[in-house]
Amino acid sequence: MAALTLLVFLSTALRQPRVPASLTLASASLKKYEDFITIGDVASLNFNMYVDLGPVFNWNVKHLFLYLSAEYVTKTNALNQLILWDKIIARGENPQLDFRSMSTKYLFLDDGNGLKGHKNISLFLSWNIIPNAGTLFLIPASTQTLISLPEKYEEVRRY
Repeated sequence: MAALTLLVFLSTALRQPRVPASLTLASASLKKYEDFITIGDVASLNFNMYVDLGPVFNWNVKHLFLYLSAEYVTKTNALNQLILWDKIIARGENPQLDFRSMSTKYLFLDDGNGLKGHKNISLFLSWNIIPNAGTLFLIPASTQTLISLPEKYEEVRRY
């Protein structure tokens, strides 16, 4: 049984296709974030995304774990990385994703003023392949999108 599982894994291990993704920023806003300990920036993003993940699925793919991440550099940190959105797609579900003005699932929070007017934030769509047998693969999409954030904070109403 172990030998059969190994053969199953080897038949798909070298076939990890990267598919192109279309990712654009629909809108962005920026607010100042304050709590009892931290003062920082929080961005709200809406994005458009189209990707056809059909070529990624084969008989050994059980699920795909997709996630949208952001990377940027600030004066205080050489590299900031965070997850903004994620989705699990099971085999048999529609592998084509076409989102318009989708909001992020998680906060885009910076522990300082590093987001205000930032001109070079990279968005990446990546996925983990969860197989029936074998190793978990991390596959980046073949697309990277650069975005800029507003120069001014959005006014927050206080009641």
